[in-house]
Amino acid sequence: MKFSLNKSLSFEEAVALLFEKLGTDKIMALASSVHDYVMVRNVSCLFYDGRIWFKTDKNFRKTRQLFENPNVALCWSGVQVEGTAENCGLVVDELGRVFEQAYQKYLWGSYNKYSHEDSEIIIRVTPRYVEVWDTSEDGYAYQIFIDFEHESVEVKPYDRK
Repeated sequence: MKFSLNKSLSFEEAVALLFEKLGTDKIMALASSVHDYVMVRNVSCLFYDGRIWFKTDKNFRKTRQLFENPNVALCWSGVQVEGTAENCGLVVDELGRVFEQAYQKYLWGSYNKYSHEDSEIIIRVTPRYVEVWDTSEDGYAYQIFIDFEHESVEVKPYDRK
């Protein structure tokens, strides 16, 4: 879906544009903070069910940070997502093993290198606020702000030809 500055964009269309842009998987920068100590690192993410999913070792520093403060931000190529992280338990305990199968299919290198059945947990990030930078079909740079809590969208042109 390409957006034109001459068209309006509904909340549903904006969310569809976001997940179309992200595709099935990406390496995203994850920022977290506890007691004003900020950390950022890359995580291998999957996108389905309107959320962002990644796995991590339950013993890592970042994971301890997420347990204490679940407010996170993720960023990839003009897409910034602010949201809430939730521990969904061990990868191997997930009913239907949907995450594990998708991770193996789309992120084989990471799946193959970092699979520790006794300590790998699934983290689900529910978006609250998203900023997407893009170019419209008519060649204009713009930002889309998606507010998930209010199910609203704001489109701001960045330039005019």
